[in-house]
Amino acid sequence: MSGWSYRHLIRPVLFKLDPETMHHAAIRMAKMAGYPPLNWLTRLLFAPSIAKPVELFGLTFPNCVGLAAGFDKDGTAWPGLANLGFGHIEIGTVTPLPQPGNPKPRIFRLPNHQAIINRMGFPGVGADAVLESLPKPEAKRTFILGVNIGKNKDTPLENAVGDYTHLVQKFAGVADYLAVNLSSPNTPGLRELQGRAFLDELIREILAVRNQEAIRWNRRLPLLVKLSPDLSDTGLDDALTVLMDGEVDGIIATNTTIDRQGVAQSSQARETGGLSGQPLRARSTEFIRTMVQRTGDRLPIIGVGGIDSVESAQEKLDAGAKLIQVYTGLIYQGPGLVKQLVNGIDFKTKFQRSQLGFLSGPRHNRKPI
Repeated sequence: MSGWSYRHLIRPVLFKLDPETMHHAAIRMAKMAGYPPLNWLTRLLFAPSIAKPVELFGLTFPNCVGLAAGFDKDGTAWPGLANLGFGHIEIGTVTPLPQPGNPKPRIFRLPNHQAIINRMGFPGVGADAVLESLPKPEAKRTFILGVNIGKNKDTPLENAVGDYTHLVQKFAGVADYLAVNLSSPNTPGLRELQGRAFLDELIREILAVRNQEAIRWNRRLPLLVKLSPDLSDTGLDDALTVLMDGEVDGIIATNTTIDRQGVAQSSQARETGGLSGQPLRARSTEFIRTMVQRTGDRLPIIGVGGIDSVESAQEKLDAGAKLIQVYTGLIYQGPGLVKQLVNGIDFKTKFQRSQLGFLSGPRHNRKPI
């Protein structure tokens, strides 16, 4: 399926559904694409024709294009999503206990801006159910598996560390990396955890548990932190200082924004929630560039925000990101976006291989502690 076919034939039909109904339909289709006969057809139509592996965090990523957290919240659609050719898939955000999230409606399209506003609030089935849905440690995979973790809405900020350390212990045996979500605007108070008053103790406690789990499983367990593009300059400096001092492995930049610059004329602009898509593109790229200037290579970055073309993907990489993730761009451009990005970007890797799917499983690429 070409991008033109999706945008002009498929998307108009899908956009007749309300956004959350469309999302659930997409999850069901992704599940189906993980099983015969659709699995081989999906790979034939959408998988990238070349491999551009990237070594980062002690892992070998088949390519630099990943799926951002928020799409497969409960970890049920990863078999079909893997057939689209993602180098990594980030599940979640997962909370310790099941929770319904915020009241509906909670997703809003801004088609004229190729954007989405969401205030989902981490709805999900909880950690135990997600764990059951994920591939077992011994399973062979062709992608890197990340798990994005967050606190339950009802957990007070002063007790948040307990939620995060519980989730580290829960997923240490199955995830290739963990991403700590402190930056969603849709859980009350969550972004306060990015401030130095909370962040220093929080990161120290999470890393201590991570290190214990790494010893238990006899391997590295990279820990990343997802930051908000709305941090002030001082707030960013404080966060970077804490993350570097704590020896966090990397940053995901960025989460959605509460700023409405560029979409103020939209009828949906007054909806509360995080804005993603094209309006976030320049803001997240500049955020990445600033972090690289301040940290060098000490905190490798996964770039997210407004990636819907080879040009916008290249922009993030040129700004200093080592990997990229997509979500809103997938909604507007369709499943062929992954192939378009992987085949089109000019990414210089340490080594090249000619065929995708060369991994017998990311676990074989993990470096022991």
